[in-house]
Amino acid sequence: MFRLVHPRQTRLCLTHIHTVAQVGFGTGTNELYDRARPSYPKDSVSFIKKAAKTTAPLNIVEVGAGTGLFTRAFLAHDDGDETKIASLKAIEPSAGMRAVFKQKMTNDVVTISDGTFDNIPSVEDGWADLIIIAQAFHWCPDYGKACTEFARILKPDGAITFIWNLEDRDAAGWVAQLRDRIERHEMDTPQFRLGLWRQTFATESYIKNFKEPEEKEWAYHLDASEQIIYGTRNETSKPSWLKGDGRIWINESEGVFEYPYKTLVVVSRKK
Repeated sequence: MFRLVHPRQTRLCLTHIHTVAQVGFGTGTNELYDRARPSYPKDSVSFIKKAAKTTAPLNIVEVGAGTGLFTRAFLAHDDGDETKIASLKAIEPSAGMRAVFKQKMTNDVVTISDGTFDNIPSVEDGWADLIIIAQAFHWCPDYGKACTEFARILKPDGAITFIWNLEDRDAAGWVAQLRDRIERHEMDTPQFRLGLWRQTFATESYIKNFKEPEEKEWAYHLDASEQIIYGTRNETSKPSWLKGDGRIWINESEGVFEYPYKTLVVVSRKK
C-alpha cells in the first residue's frame, strides 16, 4: 500500500490557509517535514545571496519560511564572499511550523512572525533588500496582491528570489514512477510543476513594480537509500519501482544511490 504525507506541498495561501494545508500542517507533521524535506544545493544559495545589489549588510524577508530549512541553509552557507546579514525576518502562517522554526533557530539576527503573501505587517515600507520565498509561492492564489505587498516592503532596486526543489523525473525511470505516484495524490492543488505561478509575471502589479524575471537552474543529486525514500514518502511496503530501473549507485554495498533533483531560482528585481 502506498500512502503520502506532504506537509510542504500544502503551503501558504494569502489571507487564508488552503484546506489541504490544514491537514498537512496538523499536529505531528511539522517535525516529520523538517526531517524528510531535502535542503538546497550550495550554488543556488550562493546565487540568492548575491541577488541583492548592495554591499551593505542585508535586510531580508523570507515569506513562507516553514520550519526554517532554507533559512538554516542560507545562514550556514559561506563561499568566502563578504555578504553580511543585518536582519532576517521570517514570515510563516502555520503556528506549528513557527514552533519548529523557533526550536531549531539559534541565530540572533533572525525573527519569525505570522503573515501571508499579501499581508506582512511586521515589515515596514521600504525595509527589505531581498525577499526570499523557498518552496512556497506556487500556493499563492492572488499573484497581483502579493506583488503589491512585495513592492511595498522592498527598497528601491531590491529583489524577490523564488526557489524550488523537485525530483528530476527525466533523470531515471524509478524517479518518474515515484513522481507518477505522488502526482496522483495532488488533489488538483496548484503544484510548482504545473507552472501556474508564472502568471505572476503578467499581472498589472508585477509589470508596474518589477523587471523581467531572471531564471537559473541546477541539476544535482542527494545521497539516498531505500530507507530514506520510504521515510520521505511514507511507504508501508517495499515498492517495485525501487528494484533497479536506472539507479546510480554511490555505495551499493551500503545501499546508497543518487536521488536526482533539479533546483530552479527566479529573481525579480524592483524597478
